[in-house]
Amino acid sequence: MLLSLLTRDPLAFVIIAAALALSLTVHEFAHAWTADRLGDPTPRRFGRVTLNPGKHLDPFGTLLLLIAGFGFARPVPINPNNLGRWGTLWAVAAGPISNLLIALLCVGLLAVLPPVQTLAYILITVLSVNIVLAIFNLIPIPLLDGSRILGALVPSLGRSLAQFEAQPFSFLIVMLFIFLAREPIGQLLGTVQSWVLGAVGY
Repeated sequence: MLLSLLTRDPLAFVIIAAALALSLTVHEFAHAWTADRLGDPTPRRFGRVTLNPGKHLDPFGTLLLLIAGFGFARPVPINPNNLGRWGTLWAVAAGPISNLLIALLCVGLLAVLPPVQTLAYILITVLSVNIVLAIFNLIPIPLLDGSRILGALVPSLGRSLAQFEAQPFSFLIVMLFIFLAREPIGQLLGTVQSWVLGAVGY
């Protein structure tokens, strides 16, 4: 989907691609940093407590994002045994929270900076990308942050989800589900995105 912009509007492609790379990197860094601060050395051991996009972006997930419109970054490895129930909850929730904070920053900048068209377009793009990432990751589908937040709140469900995610084909099953449910998911994301942009005057 994004690849079609490359010939129609190269500048828009670059801005959206850069916004995605930035937002995905911050999202994964937030998971790693929070887990590290709460006492889990696993993310640091894997070199994930960094804002280097190369440590967080997955080549196949990025390609899928460009082609199919949905993709993924490399999940940050954390050890719930080092964090406990509530530490795990905060480490998992940190990713979507970071996207919401970036979105709020964009709203603030749009309010105080002069209305320069290119700058406004960049900020609106970053705002939109981060709203979509936050809401998408909060959907309670296995492998997404939403299911892990739910699993931390309901430990028995969390154990079942962890067992499912440990299965060899769980990733393919989830990706197939997301593909089949892309229309309602897209409607949900589009509705929230339109509401947020309308609320800030765009």
